[in-house]
Amino acid sequence: MIDLSVLVLPDRDPAAFVADVRAAEQLGVRTVWTYDHLTWTPLKDRPWHAAVPMLAAAAVSTTRVRLGTQVATPNYRHPVTFAKEIMTLDHLSGGRLDIGVGAGAEGADAAVLGDPPRSLPERADRFAEWLGLLDHLLTHDVSTVRGERYSAVEARQIPGCLQRPRVPLTVAATGPRALALAARHGQGWVTYGAYRRQDAPADWFAAVETQGRRLDAVLDAAGQPLGALRRIAQVALDMTWPFESPGRYADFAGRLRDAGFDEITLHWPRGDDARGMPSEALQHVAATHALPRKAER
Repeated sequence: MIDLSVLVLPDRDPAAFVADVRAAEQLGVRTVWTYDHLTWTPLKDRPWHAAVPMLAAAAVSTTRVRLGTQVATPNYRHPVTFAKEIMTLDHLSGGRLDIGVGAGAEGADAAVLGDPPRSLPERADRFAEWLGLLDHLLTHDVSTVRGERYSAVEARQIPGCLQRPRVPLTVAATGPRALALAARHGQGWVTYGAYRRQDAPADWFAAVETQGRRLDAVLDAAGQPLGALRRIAQVALDMTWPFESPGRYADFAGRLRDAGFDEITLHWPRGDDARGMPSEALQHVAATHALPRKAER
């Protein structure tokens, strides 16, 4: 059966965030992800905490569940400082860290440092250089690399990641250049559907299935097996139709499994927010994924 992971947003008190992560661990999910933004437009007027310290708190409060970002981008992260944070989080978690990365969209995170707007090709170029340097830093004790946008001068990553050769990278990708970067640098691939949102069920499935076939072609051209990347489908916060009934969700998960996906990422129930997975759906979602509830520690 396809694996279940969840997104816990950092818009709540850190203690509440950690409590939700621990509840997800008890449920038996594979990974708890959180958004790596400085702010997020749909919830821009709510409190919003930084991803790295929130993950650090979760790492020392859990023992089994994997933890990660969905997704870190070059919009405000430099590879040298971010690599050091990744390495440290990997040690704090005992080797349970996954890092989702992407090119970054135009929006608040892209504008907050005063940078000018960038076109899609410019963001793709920047992402290629950023990801290449991040990968290099995470796999070398000492790095000196001079690039057009990013450089590292005797950047030390000692003792290095606990996971070897480094923390797994999950690349968000829809277009051909980003898919090629996923094949080159990634251990996983994540998509939320079409770049321009398509929320009707038939359109959403068509988008993710088409993207999966494009990834197949990229992997085949690179001489890699089709199963080289873990494939993750992320369900947007306001995409509620999969939860209309237990049968609807079971069909949803089964169709993604049949399309070659390994994991579904859902937003953890939010209590005061009607969007996302409702609390009452949690148990039948867990049953669909055959999650055995873990014993309390």
